[in-house]
Amino acid sequence: MATCDDVRDNVKKYYGSRLESSGDLQTSAASCSLHCRPVPRSVTDALSLVHPEVTKRFFGCGLPFPAKLDGCRVLDLGSGSGRDCYAFSKLVGPKGHVTGIDMTEELITVSRQYTEYHQKKFGYKEPNVTFVQGYMENLGEAGIQSDSMDVVLSNCVICLCPDKRTVLQQAYNMLKEGGEMYFSDMYASKVVPDHVKQDTVLWGEGMGGSLFWQDLISLAHSVGFSTPHLVSASHIAVHNSELKAKAGDISYASGTYRLFKLPKSPVMSEATVTYKGTLAGFPDQLDFDSSHCFKKDVAVEVSGEMAEIIRSSRFFSDFKIQMLDKPDSSSESTPQYCHLNPFLLADKLGSSVKKCSKTSK
Repeated sequence: MATCDDVRDNVKKYYGSRLESSGDLQTSAASCSLHCRPVPRSVTDALSLVHPEVTKRFFGCGLPFPAKLDGCRVLDLGSGSGRDCYAFSKLVGPKGHVTGIDMTEELITVSRQYTEYHQKKFGYKEPNVTFVQGYMENLGEAGIQSDSMDVVLSNCVICLCPDKRTVLQQAYNMLKEGGEMYFSDMYASKVVPDHVKQDTVLWGEGMGGSLFWQDLISLAHSVGFSTPHLVSASHIAVHNSELKAKAGDISYASGTYRLFKLPKSPVMSEATVTYKGTLAGFPDQLDFDSSHCFKKDVAVEVSGEMAEIIRSSRFFSDFKIQMLDKPDSSSESTPQYCHLNPFLLADKLGSSVKKCSKTSK
């Protein structure tokens, strides 16, 4: 059985030397990064300003750009060539800061080469991006402080890590109270068997290390996070017939989830919340996730956990919150998590592979 160090070394080689561009991947993960949902103009504009050489070596599977990043301190886990970090650099503005961490020396070298380019492109007096080489499983060793980040993001890298619980725990520790982890990753339709995990190419493609989607929920709860909220999803096609045969009857999907670090003793009572329409780019409605759409000036009754997420997070000033005098009913019975299944949402959104492949050309 391969050790964690063996897996790390194989991933470093795969992404540092073997893959020259996203076109070398054997799945449709990178080409479906738009998830076939409307993307705010601010995000597409930010991405369009990133240097082409940085974008060329982007290997993500989603578009993890939450709303309201201006002035935020952001940490990007597995930042790779730096594409997302530089887009975040534009979105957080000169008063915010972005830290990218990656274990692959070649990719860190690529990302650092373009710091001055993007600083000048965005008109900043000083760079607001820092890239550090290190491991997601030990952020403190890389010099990142606990309780220092507003948002932690990642794009298709947790599936490459053998110790996912530690990665989530580290992300939780680095977040301030009310902070958010917003990330895209590959998920499996069932628990991935050991023989698939041990294949170095399957692991490098994200297939061997993909988490069974239901296990994300229990993992998130075990480290202290809120219940995950599924934002978007798309099916992932495996182009290579040999890899497809090795994977057997396992299907793969890309899913974007958001998790929150709630106060230690949250007041979990249901509430009525009303969106004020104050978020830049979302004047009429805010699609918080695939299950919560908040229209301006329309009161919506939400669970105690959702009310606490809004109350304790950076979105507090954008809502009017009226607590209801009743406990959170969702905690009184065994919760059903069908609405968090990325495969069902991908079905609902349509054939993402066909649609996304058109937009990626």
